[in-house]
Amino acid sequence: MLLREATADDWPAIAAFFHPVMAAGETFTFPTDLSAEEAPGWWLLSPPALTIVATTPDGKVTGTAKMNRNHQGNGSHIASASYLVDPAHEGRGVGRALCSYTIDWARARGYRAMQFNAVVETNVHAVRLYESLGFRIIGTLPEGFRHPERGYVGLHIMHLPLT
Repeated sequence: MLLREATADDWPAIAAFFHPVMAAGETFTFPTDLSAEEAPGWWLLSPPALTIVATTPDGKVTGTAKMNRNHQGNGSHIASASYLVDPAHEGRGVGRALCSYTIDWARARGYRAMQFNAVVETNVHAVRLYESLGFRIIGTLPEGFRHPERGYVGLHIMHLPLT
């Protein structure tokens, strides 16, 4: 697996799994009806933030991550990140590689911690992955997410010290 900075040319490959995941409405607090014109702006970030892709050796995009400051001003020392793995490549270590990369990215830039603001509690694979990398659930917003099948479920706030 190769990890590299994403470019606008990667968007069609990302969009192939971005749109179905967002439309399903099970794991992200993004609008479920993002248009083709709006969607890249939600994922392809400008510096100092970064968006990356995971690819097979022959260049097929299997996942992507975006990393950025979680807060501005006096809270700008906290990083955040989001991840998307092509469902056809789940369970193959893509998410772990992306998450590890973002942690290293944040440490290298001097962030003191990473915080995930909205991890849907029913997204148990993501929660387990983050916990295995050292994140802890520091709070849960009860009924903070309207899951299309399970109704109102909690949103975890997860934290990882980097210093």
